[in-house]
Amino acid sequence: METIVGSPITRVDALEKVRGAAVYGADVKLPEILHGAVLRSPHAHARIVSIDASAAKAMPGVRAVVTGEDLPGVLTGEAIRDMPFIAQGKVRFAGEPVAAVAAEEAATARKAIRLIKVAYEELTPVVDAVKAREADAPVIHDEMMSYVRIGVVKPVPNTNVVTVNEYRKGDIEKGFRESDYVLENKFRTQMVQHGAIEPHCATAQVDTNGKLTVWTPNDSPHRLRKDLSDSLGMLYPRIRVISTYVGGGFGGKGGVKAEAIAIALAMKTKPRPVKVVYDRVEVFTASLVKHATVVKIKTGVKRDGTLMARDVEILWDTGAYAEKGPVVCMQATAAAAGPYRVPHAHMIGYCVYTNRMIAGAYRGYGTPQLTWAYESQMDMIAQKLGLDPLEFRLKNVLKEGDINPVGNVVHSVGVEACLKQAAQAIGWEERKHVPRMTPEGRYRGFGIACSTKNTKTPSGSGAVIYFNQDGRITIAIASVEVGQGVRTILAQVVAEVLGVPVDTISFSDPDTDFTPFDASTTSSRTTFHMGNALKMAAENVKKQFVELGAAVFECGSAEIEVRDGRVWPTDRPDEAMTYVEVLRHQFAAGVCLIGQGLYYPPSTRGKAFHGSPSVFWMYGAHAAEVEVDPETGRVAVMRLAAAIDVGRAINPTNCLQQIEGGVVHGIGTTLFEDMVMDEEGHLINPNLHDYKMPTAMDVPEVLPSLVEAYHNEGPYGAKGMGEVVTNSAMAAIGSAVEDAVGVRLTELPLTAEKVYAALRLKGMSDKG
Repeated sequence: METIVGSPITRVDALEKVRGAAVYGADVKLPEILHGAVLRSPHAHARIVSIDASAAKAMPGVRAVVTGEDLPGVLTGEAIRDMPFIAQGKVRFAGEPVAAVAAEEAATARKAIRLIKVAYEELTPVVDAVKAREADAPVIHDEMMSYVRIGVVKPVPNTNVVTVNEYRKGDIEKGFRESDYVLENKFRTQMVQHGAIEPHCATAQVDTNGKLTVWTPNDSPHRLRKDLSDSLGMLYPRIRVISTYVGGGFGGKGGVKAEAIAIALAMKTKPRPVKVVYDRVEVFTASLVKHATVVKIKTGVKRDGTLMARDVEILWDTGAYAEKGPVVCMQATAAAAGPYRVPHAHMIGYCVYTNRMIAGAYRGYGTPQLTWAYESQMDMIAQKLGLDPLEFRLKNVLKEGDINPVGNVVHSVGVEACLKQAAQAIGWEERKHVPRMTPEGRYRGFGIACSTKNTKTPSGSGAVIYFNQDGRITIAIASVEVGQGVRTILAQVVAEVLGVPVDTISFSDPDTDFTPFDASTTSSRTTFHMGNALKMAAENVKKQFVELGAAVFECGSAEIEVRDGRVWPTDRPDEAMTYVEVLRHQFAAGVCLIGQGLYYPPSTRGKAFHGSPSVFWMYGAHAAEVEVDPETGRVAVMRLAAAIDVGRAINPTNCLQQIEGGVVHGIGTTLFEDMVMDEEGHLINPNLHDYKMPTAMDVPEVLPSLVEAYHNEGPYGAKGMGEVVTNSAMAAIGSAVEDAVGVRLTELPLTAEKVYAALRLKGMSDKG
């Protein structure tokens, strides 16, 4: 009988965090530590003619100055190795590092970088992705075809197209011929900042033996070690990555960011370590952003509302360097037709370079941008056919055993239940009787939307459990606590298997020298993958107690029961011994049992990275109630219901908190957040004053709920959910705005200015 899995226990890291004892990246303190600062390019596209750092080097307290010339040929990047640690010969975005200084004090380092003189030859910047894809656009990376890249990347020579990913199912032209109606629309999404409280930072040290150690709030320590090994030509054992707690990531704390600067400086100051902490402007301009997109979507449908064909083209603006852009393009494009039965589908994604900030992983990994497009169009189709938006979706959503738009048979499909729960929570049927104008003169509207997301497959997770002689358990894993509650979830899995209290379990920090390999704390994969690995490791420990019990009680292992922290022969329950008593009986001098687990999902298309159908798909739905002020265009979200399919809720409270946070993310992207650039590639609002994020005053009544569509391969039926919680909020709000005032906007964010302009245009049209 499961008692711990499914229980809303308090987070295991709560006390450590509220006491201020948790160690984040900027908290790292080491003897003789130096502080780094970065000189960044003021230009979006330029050649570096010369750098004069003599004055900075002569400044008292300065211990090292580095430029790209100190790291010739050193390039990094997860999908394509195209990005230098420090610019080499050319800068490709405003904010790119050109030089860095290490000094005894942070203030000294900041003063020193202002003494460095750089001469540039300015080049024409390309800041529009549509123009960047054109044949005559200035080429941002002349060397693109020579870069080392992973197999799924398919660059187009002599262009800015980094990769093209295409998926087909059925016969798309036949699907359109057999449709009664065909609708074509274009949708746009904006560039968005992750907005984590903790800025990017890293501390690096090269010891006297040449071993590199990096302390960083990075979500994937083993992946970072690989990236650094590839870039620097160092063997894995010569690189050690220690991940601290992460003060908010949302996809932005992976890859090589501040780590590159700290490492470049530490190579010159060895054995003294160097810490680099970005300020907020640097976070905005020089870390990572969410991809801006242009999505063209064409859908064919029967008169009765049956979807027949869907053709989707997506343009992904990946910025100056590829980062995870090609993989976002590949993964998200596969989900571009939505969680629907579509017999004929074609999806194609183009990932392009521009002279803008680098884009990469952001909560939802590209699927929120696509959900905005296909769910907005679903409402437009429903309106044309005179169908209820909810009923239209329910008619077409995937069900257990269906084939999705990329040809995969799907399992654990809770999207129908998500739609129904979200609709019920918002009062979908009752809305018909709600007055559409408030006493204050604002218009009220309702909207609903659903979505899906895949996870990168295949990928592996390894785990080790140390069962100590005092009965306490230490878990050694490389999964990173980025605020999502992973330690609590995984502790519950182990406690369930072994029948021990959760408070007997602790975690070692992710450390590539000691914690087993884990692909990454990304893609909503940790509960599923690491949960399975730890379940296997705990079962391995349990098996050892069976064997020990057989020796203690002098019987066969088949006659031993192990449950609730005790061991006994089946026919002698009154002789039961605790785990600790068994260990003391057999190992009086002391011992530690070690359990191991490695989970790598089964693959039908080989073991290549991203070479198999997603091991699980996530599903969710949002329903929104909004009020629109016709005098100002301001949209206020009054209530937002969100129902998410979690497979099985290991910790229901944690899941509900994930949903609440995702709702806020969705509201921000829908109504406020937008990184605005001028034509020269400069960010106009690189701070939390000018870049508008939702505050507590903007958060409505949130109505979260869980759907549990059990997954056969998940630990206790669980699967991931941390990314899909944002996806359909945007389309639900957009649909509610149209329901309220009759205007359909196709470009995010839905600012008051845009809504007001649309209302005025509608008013002029109504007057003829």
